[in-house]
Amino acid sequence: MASLLRTVTRSISRPASRIAPIRLQRHYASAATSALAGDNGTPALFPDEPTGPIIRTVIPGPKSKEAIERLSKVFDTRSLNMMANYGQSYGNYIADLDGNVLLDVYAQIASIPVGYNNPSLQLAATSPEMASAIINRPALGNFPQHDWADILETGILSVAPKGLNQVFTGQSGSDANELAYKAAFMYRRQQERGGANVEFTEAEMNSSMTNQSPGAPQLSILSFKKAFHGRLFGSLSTTRSKPIHKLDIPAFDWPQAPFPDLKYPLDEYAAENQAEEQRCLAETELLIKSWHAPPAAVVIEPIQSEGGDNHASPAFFRGLRALTKKHNVLFIVDEVQTGVGATGKFWAHEHWGLDSPPDMVTFSKKAQTAGYYFGNDDLRPNKPYRQFNTWMGDPARAILFRAIIQEIARLDLVQNTAKTGAYLYAGLQRLAEAFPNEIQHLRGKGQGTFIAWDSPRRDEVLRKAKGVGINIGGSGEKAVRLRPMLIFQEKHADLLLEGLEKVFKS
Repeated sequence: MASLLRTVTRSISRPASRIAPIRLQRHYASAATSALAGDNGTPALFPDEPTGPIIRTVIPGPKSKEAIERLSKVFDTRSLNMMANYGQSYGNYIADLDGNVLLDVYAQIASIPVGYNNPSLQLAATSPEMASAIINRPALGNFPQHDWADILETGILSVAPKGLNQVFTGQSGSDANELAYKAAFMYRRQQERGGANVEFTEAEMNSSMTNQSPGAPQLSILSFKKAFHGRLFGSLSTTRSKPIHKLDIPAFDWPQAPFPDLKYPLDEYAAENQAEEQRCLAETELLIKSWHAPPAAVVIEPIQSEGGDNHASPAFFRGLRALTKKHNVLFIVDEVQTGVGATGKFWAHEHWGLDSPPDMVTFSKKAQTAGYYFGNDDLRPNKPYRQFNTWMGDPARAILFRAIIQEIARLDLVQNTAKTGAYLYAGLQRLAEAFPNEIQHLRGKGQGTFIAWDSPRRDEVLRKAKGVGINIGGSGEKAVRLRPMLIFQEKHADLLLEGLEKVFKS
């Protein structure tokens, strides 16, 4: 054990290229860069990855088609994007079974933070600590492992949003939001009773068992049009992005407020956009005051992601925070997709300049784990087992997030994302000028690589992009969304821009 730990410690200090999987190094020997320098002398974050995409067959190729056919007999493949070979994927590049290697700017729907087969994460994954967490997975509420506090403090809580010093861990982004909603409802009712020490009445306990008031109170969560907060039962009632997510599912009668519909370019429509945001704030306040099931919380994404990459200004979010404080409604910021460095800040809401922090911030995706941060002790339920399930998160995934955090700090990846995003946005602006019918309403300036635009032939663009070696995704009805990893550099941006130009010319 001691010798293994010494080996791991020595390996961590080596450059990533030295501990990259040997099989991958051999596989990409002909395509890998030999230089350690990347953009303008900047060190390459993955010097052993391919210098560019490799296209050997149509996508999907014959081997992929065979694998897809086999899988479809036991698993629903109708949403399949491509059949991946993760053993041969590395850094910013995703491989398939036919030898095709694509520059991946979709990154598992924004959930891969520091590259495929990242050597530092491989070290964390093969550590004795990880092995114990995997094979002895604890029921954390009842039997937490002895070092759970240390894992949280050195990982998840080390990057907690300002003002939030506690966490409740969960399984997924949808789960994180539902847990936050439950906390909001319990907090609201606790306030109405007169405090955490006031016992439940017999009427409350009995009526809760028949799903009736007062035990099952008539309260709500306010969300926004085109929002996406998950597909579980409660979170789905706050999701408003596409009918396909909601059809046939009973839903709570909860309010939706309008999200600003901004005009682009922003600097040409400043007055109109300000008026639009004020309209949305006024309608939000009216719903908070008048909805028949009073909102216990307002939930919002810093950038509406799945719903079409819709933006609003920092002033809008500051106004929304002021409304929630004015009306004693909790403010939940859903950072499932925007969090962990994607926007050039570790948390996207850092761009807003809030006077007071959100009440809760939910996270998942790039964190590779999930949960919600909070700071108010009263957001803890007043009794045990009210916010509870068997796992209550996963120490293995928390250990992985800690390794991700360390890798982000080691390589200064949040700053890298801000820098690369500015470079990429400028390149896309030039493409938009050359191809105005292909890139419309370009948005995301100053938001790292969290960039999108509208395309009148979006699905065709996504399909043709694979043919030039780019894996890219969409959102909403017509948006092309970019979700590259935090290790995405200017040389990758150049490859993306070249690939897009080929698609636009086709």
